[in-house]
Amino acid sequence: MEISVVIPLLNEEESLQELHDWIANIMQSNHYLYEIIFIDDGSTDTSWKKIEDLSEKNTSVKGIRFQKNYGKSQALDAGFELAQGKVVITMDADLQDNPEEIPELYELIINENFDLISGWKKKRYDNVVAKNLPSKLFNAAARKTSGLKLHDFNCGLKAYKNEVIKSIKVSGEMHRYIPVLAKNEGYSKIGEKVVQHQARKYGETKFGMDRFINGFLDLITISFLSKFGKRPMHFFGLWGTFMFLFGTSVAFYIGAFKMYKVFNDIKTILVTDNPWFYIALTSMILGTLLFLSGFLGELIIKTKNNEKHYTIKEKLNF
Repeated sequence: MEISVVIPLLNEEESLQELHDWIANIMQSNHYLYEIIFIDDGSTDTSWKKIEDLSEKNTSVKGIRFQKNYGKSQALDAGFELAQGKVVITMDADLQDNPEEIPELYELIINENFDLISGWKKKRYDNVVAKNLPSKLFNAAARKTSGLKLHDFNCGLKAYKNEVIKSIKVSGEMHRYIPVLAKNEGYSKIGEKVVQHQARKYGETKFGMDRFINGFLDLITISFLSKFGKRPMHFFGLWGTFMFLFGTSVAFYIGAFKMYKVFNDIKTILVTDNPWFYIALTSMILGTLLFLSGFLGELIIKTKNNEKHYTIKEKLNF
């Protein structure tokens, strides 16, 4: 198998036939051995029926149907787990990604040995205020935080070596940061290709402005995880120890100063009337909690298993 095309979707019944025909024509004209994996992320329209019909006519079409809507990250993760192609291409089902890009993406992975190629929609057909400007701010923050010089982290059109998608776990809403996840796993040859962006032909976008808020929150999460995800004690333990020692030092100083005044018959206040007593007590409690958080984090990492955060209702052709 040369190419797997992984397509997550939600309520895209109008575009599926056209998208399939377009991809199949590209694959056949280039004589690729391929599979198209549609992941129905809990659609409430006839999307799954369309996928069933397509699979009956073309055995290269495979389908995964979720029990309910879990999100794009979970859909991609399910597709990645089952993809068999040497090169895995992801794209959206709304016809805004152009399948004509597939041959060049494939060549970049196979012939130039890239681990991952991310699409860059340099010229967009989205609303400037609602999407373009927030997207530019989001991508600037992602570049600064991750160190990856990509212009469009959120572009759905990407190409990967099979070993890359088998090495990462996409959960939550981390689909925006798959290049960062790949980098964290040691894949350094990550490139970018300008791709054609097309105006939405059918239906409406499934993403609102909240995706940018979630995107920035996820960016903070993945930045933390990239540094401390596999060694939480290095963060929580360090700050916990520092705060506990600070609180202990302040408490010792308060106690010693109180003893000095008592032994020398100097008038003094009660320890509990000293505001520094409560600062010291709070620091010691917080320090202990942070240290325990790091310890528990280490235990969880060592004992966790790769649980799936989605339920597959049906599969086609697997």
